[in-house]
Amino acid sequence: MDVRLSAFSPKGIADAPPSKSAGHRMLILAALADGESHIHMKTSNEDIDATVRCLQQLGATITRTDSGWSVKPIALPRESAVLDCGESGSTLRFLVPVAAALGVNATFMGRGRLPFRPMEPLKDALKKSGVTVNDGFPIEISGKLQSGSFTLPGNVSSQFFTGLMLALTRTSEKSVVQITPPVESESYMRLTLDTLRRFGVPVEQNDHTYTMEPTMTKSGDYAVEGDWSNAAALLCLGAAVQGLDENSAQGDRKVLDVLRAFGAKISRKDCVFQANLSALHGIDLNVANIPDLVPVLAAVAATADGTTHITGAMRLRLKESDRIESTCALINTLGGFAQATDDGLIIRGKPMLSGGTVSSFGDHRIVMAAAVLAQKCCSPVVVTDAQAINKSYPTFFETLQSIGGAPHVL
Repeated sequence: MDVRLSAFSPKGIADAPPSKSAGHRMLILAALADGESHIHMKTSNEDIDATVRCLQQLGATITRTDSGWSVKPIALPRESAVLDCGESGSTLRFLVPVAAALGVNATFMGRGRLPFRPMEPLKDALKKSGVTVNDGFPIEISGKLQSGSFTLPGNVSSQFFTGLMLALTRTSEKSVVQITPPVESESYMRLTLDTLRRFGVPVEQNDHTYTMEPTMTKSGDYAVEGDWSNAAALLCLGAAVQGLDENSAQGDRKVLDVLRAFGAKISRKDCVFQANLSALHGIDLNVANIPDLVPVLAAVAATADGTTHITGAMRLRLKESDRIESTCALINTLGGFAQATDDGLIIRGKPMLSGGTVSSFGDHRIVMAAAVLAQKCCSPVVVTDAQAINKSYPTFFETLQSIGGAPHVL
């Protein structure tokens, strides 16, 4: 699917989509709970669908409802299962340890760049705790995860921590998880702890050491909050957005602070946020704790006065695309100036870009960044393979249309 995007003046108010990060965690904890739960999440996406599919293969009964998902927990885990994770890194990294804690002999499949994303630190931790894990991909596990002490690096993926913490709710004794510095994407770890506590699982934290007793998670009705990561694209193109919690554990709420640093004026009225994006200037930005925001923030920088230096983005080379290179190519193809560095980007702003045809690189966040750039292009922007947006935000183009945009499928 190719989509043509043109500049427009946003009107009305856009609803933030539900948080994919929170949705994964809630669905998994509901599948491990003591009874039936309902997860209120009005829209889904390919990554969430992958987690639902895999939980069903592990033995949960999950059905779609008008407002989200009904989840009957895993009463009797399957002896063996083949789990198709699609392209979802969260699904893979969360459910490998969960399946191990349930004692399921599982094979994990995936496509796209997922087979090449790092897994070794998590595999090593599982191997030391009673689980047999093969090298390479597909990932095959057998045995049962045992309680104990675990050490994980803090600068590869916070998803290792999340998967392990979710799994340890189903072990037999107290466990301790230590994260070695430097610690990046710490906000996602906080989101995990907040979600565990909502489901009745206490966690004791001492700096980067986490202690927890195995606890059956509590069933109930749980609402998934708005997604700051995807709503950031709407804010970066000047739309008014509702349904976001400024006090959320989601680290990407920092988009407001970064836009302020660029010189934007942020307004808030009745829980509706909007950014005035006139008269922006370049900044120095370390993104180690907000890596998912890089494509849309780079799009903002492309038309800000002066030079923006983005650092701390090394892990972006192992996402759905090499996001350093794909973001750089996106800006340059549309007439801007961006230069890739080892761990980020150097972007020299221009008042207006030319427009043109760009690839999505199979990456949902590049599609959203292209929409932000289209706001500052003299000619329309055509995004090829724009169906990549379905990974996290399948209603994105509908949302643009609802606020005055005219995305056109070619």
